[in-house]
Amino acid sequence: MTYISRNAVRGVLPALLALIVCTAPAQADARPGDARGTWLHVTVTPQESRGTAAAPRSALLRCDPPGGHARAADACADLAASDGRIDGIPRKDTFCPMLYAPVTAHARGQWRGRLVDYTETFPNRCVLEARTGAVFALDRR
Repeated sequence: MTYISRNAVRGVLPALLALIVCTAPAQADARPGDARGTWLHVTVTPQESRGTAAAPRSALLRCDPPGGHARAADACADLAASDGRIDGIPRKDTFCPMLYAPVTAHARGQWRGRLVDYTETFPNRCVLEARTGAVFALDRR
């Protein structure tokens, strides 16, 4: 039977704790609730009639202060209302045409330090904006 003395444990324990603290990832730049970790690279890719993708449009949406996007203030407000969850943005009561012109929306980045990776294909741009607010509205209005 092996016996470990209390002195041996007391000597090893501080070294083990120091090792754990030193190898933990630094979180100073993106704490939850920290505005510095609030940005999304958003892309909208329309599909052409034969199923091939057309040229995508993209922007870097920054919040606090809003910028880098055609409707940055509106997009940041929509995201704030859903705590950064794009699929949680309140839907607008909009009548969209029954036109099939699919678009794929993709967003990747951080919302207040939390990683965001979102992709969804919508039947047309009208449905995209009705469900995601101004986040993927890359054209000025």
